[in-house]
Amino acid sequence: MEIRLARHGRHIAIVTIDNQRHLNAMTRTMLAELGRLWDELDRDGSCRAIVLTGAGTRAFSVGADIAGDLSVGPEIARMVNHALLKTDAYAKPIIAAVNGDCVGGGLELMLASDIRAAAPEARFGLTEVKWSIYPFGGSTTKLVQQIGYVHAMDLLLTARLIDAEEAARLGLVNRLVARDQLMGWAIETAERIAANSPSAVQAVKQQVTATIADHVLAREAQEQEFGDKVRAGPHFAEGVAAFREKRQPRYE
Repeated sequence: MEIRLARHGRHIAIVTIDNQRHLNAMTRTMLAELGRLWDELDRDGSCRAIVLTGAGTRAFSVGADIAGDLSVGPEIARMVNHALLKTDAYAKPIIAAVNGDCVGGGLELMLASDIRAAAPEARFGLTEVKWSIYPFGGSTTKLVQQIGYVHAMDLLLTARLIDAEEAARLGLVNRLVARDQLMGWAIETAERIAANSPSAVQAVKQQVTATIADHVLAREAQEQEFGDKVRAGPHFAEGVAAFREKRQPRYE
């Protein structure tokens, strides 16, 4: 399975993105499975906290697998939105153990988590504009709220990668934890949350995420319009070709 679910004790679920050959990039099948798992865990009364991580040592996730089919319709958009919890008022707390590179849609998925630590070797970035792709996963609405305007615009417009130390300094992650201690930290954090009143914890989480979801939904139609314009524009084909050919794009 490329999206794996494991249990730690009675109350903690561990979700692992496992496509190591492609740096844990997520195919459409994986995104659909991730969305299904969120629903399953939301309904599971015994689940009080979720740990989210990537398999291996190289990547948390580098986002969507753009080497595949890039066509986007309403159903695909809804599937991606749900997989990334872009517009969901989700009740279960999510702890992200960022074990490696966290890029594009991987970073946007991390933005849906509540508490985060990263291995010192991890890198972070939103590289979509480099490849003439609009970042549909929520970063244009969530990132400003989470790290502030100037830092968000730096990442969104330059498409540069930053190291874990800078990510922690910006408040993108809570702290750095050695890779061999990262899952231990995540499980300990999840256990501390799970020891609290689940009804109170989930009410707090749902209120906060509902506020965020309302803001994101208010911008959804405008975002779709902007994204469609980029996709239909003169630079999209060159950007995707450059990505697939592993070269620098040449925009005229």
